[in-house]
Amino acid sequence: MANGKAMTVAEMVSLFVEPTAPVRVDAFDGSHFGPEDADLNVKITSPNCMYQLLAHPNEIGIVRAYVLGDFDVAGIDYADPYPAMRKLISLAKYVKPITPVSLARVSAGILSHGFRKPPVPATEGPSKFARIKQGLMPHTEKADSETVSFHYDMSNEFYADFLGPSMTYTCAVFENEDMSLEDAQANKLRLILDKLGLKPGERLLDIGCGWGSMVITAARRGIKALGVTLSKEQAAYANEWIAREGLQDLAEVRVQDYREVPEHDFDGICSIGMMEHVGVKNYQSYFEEMFRLLKPMGRLLNHQITISHDKPNGKPGTDEFLDRYIFPDGDLGAPGFIESCIHDAGFNMVHQENLRQHYALTLHHWNRNLSEHWDDAVRQVGFERAKVWGMYMAACALNFELDGIQIHQFLAIKPDRVGHPDGKWYPLRPWWKA
Repeated sequence: MANGKAMTVAEMVSLFVEPTAPVRVDAFDGSHFGPEDADLNVKITSPNCMYQLLAHPNEIGIVRAYVLGDFDVAGIDYADPYPAMRKLISLAKYVKPITPVSLARVSAGILSHGFRKPPVPATEGPSKFARIKQGLMPHTEKADSETVSFHYDMSNEFYADFLGPSMTYTCAVFENEDMSLEDAQANKLRLILDKLGLKPGERLLDIGCGWGSMVITAARRGIKALGVTLSKEQAAYANEWIAREGLQDLAEVRVQDYREVPEHDFDGICSIGMMEHVGVKNYQSYFEEMFRLLKPMGRLLNHQITISHDKPNGKPGTDEFLDRYIFPDGDLGAPGFIESCIHDAGFNMVHQENLRQHYALTLHHWNRNLSEHWDDAVRQVGFERAKVWGMYMAACALNFELDGIQIHQFLAIKPDRVGHPDGKWYPLRPWWKA
């Protein structure tokens, strides 16, 4: 309460934001905070915004309020909110320390209008605890199938709206910032195959193969490529693409868990953007499975998002927003921990590189593509989900730029201690063009 009257939204904001902050807040109750000519104008359009933040004073409360339109930013592009996010980040130095007194005052001010349970966006999935109650233990085959379907089995056309013709949903590799997305994705696929060094007639296993771009690219080189995915929509798209290219004798994509692949003695295995779904606690067994599937002197190329700072005992980096809206059960490991797991599985580590800046560039392209195809994206998955994905990709781009997350490629080789006891399992120097 303020002077015997209900606290306004502007008064609540003033408890947490310095008056010199270059932001204007216009609230549903007619109150205002900040100068009219501020570069950033936040609009709190509904009391539900306050109830969301009271119920969940964290990223879930903010995400729910944004997705449902309880707050907005003037001039924002829902397909590419990166510029607005950058401005919001710049306000961090104007945020006042949160105290028990300020929290109590805001809580009392909100509850003085009565208690209201805020709505939950239709696009939000169940929490990890709720999934476990349903019998979906994280990273079991059943749970992995469910979570991969949640992420990928929406609409191939929706993914095409932002991925573009390559249908490649992983970090591209740019020669320079002016390179097109399609050229950079082709460059990434070329780089991975060059690192694997496979020859025509040799066999590649692509785990988590997506819509088949790597399988297709490998088959065009004469490599016999098998891709596995848990997404039925991805597999159908990939096999139709293979048929259009006339590559059925060289390429195949299956709906199959990597743990159920019956073949072995592959010359190369690639895992591109797959490890985010595996679970950090399963890294060791994952790489041991790769080791088993490869022939002696076979090569593994693992390409995955990582956290920037090691956590004790390989503890994963997790994110509640991503878990509920994008990647259920997804978590990330640090590069040093991952490299140790690869080594402990029996591999020789040959090369590792960080492509962090490349992923930020990739995401900016995806956001722009989504903006250009916004109307179709909304037709495919609905306004709310399209809005979530615009926010997700822009936030990821910002996180890569701020070095909160990174992405690494790890190249490893299975030793042949019997057939080649001299240890000459690969050339003395890199055999690929960077």
